[in-house]
Amino acid sequence: MAGMTVPASLKTLLDAVGPSGHERAPAAAFASIAREFTDEVVIDVAGSVQARVPGTAEGAPRIAFVGHIDEIGLIVTHIDEKGFLWFGPVGGWDPVILVGQRVALQTKAGVVIGVVGKKAIHLMEADERGKAPKLTQLHIDIGAADGDEAKKTVRIGDVAVIAGDPIELLGERVASRAMDNRLGSYVAVEAARRVSQAGGAAGEVVAIGATQEEITFGGSTTSAYAVHPAIAIVIDVTHATDSPGIEEKELGSHHLGSGVVIERGANIHPAISDLLVEVAEAEGIDYTIAVATRGTSTDADAVHLQRGCNATGLVSIPLRYMHSPVETIDLRDLESTVALVAAFALKVGADFDVRRG
Repeated sequence: MAGMTVPASLKTLLDAVGPSGHERAPAAAFASIAREFTDEVVIDVAGSVQARVPGTAEGAPRIAFVGHIDEIGLIVTHIDEKGFLWFGPVGGWDPVILVGQRVALQTKAGVVIGVVGKKAIHLMEADERGKAPKLTQLHIDIGAADGDEAKKTVRIGDVAVIAGDPIELLGERVASRAMDNRLGSYVAVEAARRVSQAGGAAGEVVAIGATQEEITFGGSTTSAYAVHPAIAIVIDVTHATDSPGIEEKELGSHHLGSGVVIERGANIHPAISDLLVEVAEAEGIDYTIAVATRGTSTDADAVHLQRGCNATGLVSIPLRYMHSPVETIDLRDLESTVALVAAFALKVGADFDVRRG
């Protein structure tokens, strides 16, 4: 039986190719979506996008919704005399994921398709067959006859992502590359849309599509400094704990279909996590709780430190198979996250106190 349909704006964001440092396409997609409800949209020098929804009360705290628009990818480091491309990682890869994949190279002349190759199992020594490949043992084959032909098409420093469109699975489940974290940027811009449709929150709301999370937190660092929010809600993905081999005693219980994940922990402002829970319960939004004992490994680690600190919260969407071309979600969890982030902003009044103590 057919389930929910992938929202058009999410499909637009997923179709855009943008490894860290090369986010022009997803930035343009984010900006185009935001311009449907606000004229105040800018793309900064770092490539991040800011979309503003004016507040309704003077002196009310400014709120930032932050989701990163970059994705993991590959970057060409060498082209040999036979025309094979050798590459390094942009972000964190399990090399096993790449074996036998089709990739889309982003070149000066446009997209070039290649395949990731390695020595065939028939040619391996017995002791090689049981070992996982290293990234340095993989190459990209674009079909070039030799190095000269390859170099006419691809340049050192060109980037690539695994080729593959989003696919709808049973029920409300969807799989795609770049769910991490086009989902977060989708939530940021769509929650801002709902705030705008509601007539605005007390304070200004700024939806941020941040660059370079997978490598440096660069976009969130610079955007949070520039926007200077009193409150920031970072939106990312987290591991769905209903997949085989995951220990819930370590990661908590966040199954696909269980709702938005609200983070608590050392880097998370307690007033923000408490209000997120309060709003979720008042609005009947499904949620679970996750705990960060130290850092969160998300943009929240950078955002909360900017310009004298801000009150930062973190919400996440449960995700299976992170950093692969088949990252899988339940669309109901995505909707729960949008609903919570928007309702949170509308709940924050002009007198909301973010001071600890």
